[in-house]
Amino acid sequence: MRFPRKAMVLAAGLGTRLRPLTDATPKALLEVGGRPMIEYPLRMLARAGVVEVVINVHHLREQVRAALGDGSRFGLRIHYSAEDPILDTGGAIARARPLLDGEPFAVANCDALLDPDLAAAWALHRREDALVTLVVREDAEAERYGALDLDPSGRVKRFLGQPAPISEPLERRMFCGVHLMSPRIFANMPARPVFSITRDVYAALVRQRAPIFGFDHRGYWRDLGTPQSLDAAREDLERGRFAPSFVDAVLTRRVGR
Repeated sequence: MRFPRKAMVLAAGLGTRLRPLTDATPKALLEVGGRPMIEYPLRMLARAGVVEVVINVHHLREQVRAALGDGSRFGLRIHYSAEDPILDTGGAIARARPLLDGEPFAVANCDALLDPDLAAAWALHRREDALVTLVVREDAEAERYGALDLDPSGRVKRFLGQPAPISEPLERRMFCGVHLMSPRIFANMPARPVFSITRDVYAALVRQRAPIFGFDHRGYWRDLGTPQSLDAAREDLERGRFAPSFVDAVLTRRVGR
């Protein structure tokens, strides 16, 4: 089975840590390496095989629509999900259910740079019949970005510190902001409109021993949430420390309308 054809990129945040840069420009459109940051996850997903993407938008959303258009130049068909108020990560995915349900799909944050082996992550997801597979990495700052603990098979046994008492040996990882999801995930979401996919869904599922797995990404990763991290990412791109294969890839497929 091929990589999921549908995905969502989460881009509705206000970018408060990036102010004043985000006062007049939505976070998703801040420049990194000569292109808007959201272009990196879009190209990453397109290269993996995604053809249809939902982007949630809120702050200065018309700028995002104008900049990205219908997605055809990325080999994608883009749908926009306008939020007012912001629905948090879980609420955003739940609202996009009509466009995502019925088959597996991917989700990526707009504000991180990485180039994981999505084909290998997808192979793990299928092999384990996972409900969710998360791209994770070893990181000394795992607690800051969302710590989770894996057993030797890669199954997530602790998420955000829960459940606390676990006797078996586990390996600490950090969530990188890329998920692969079974459509079964929708049956495990709360009915309220605003909720977090990590705190309110994954944490509860891990306590219930649901099949959630972590795929180890051993390459480059950088958060783009602060002016300092933006500057560091720009330098990394300029110096070739991050040179993802998908950035200048030419996709020849036609996306049906």
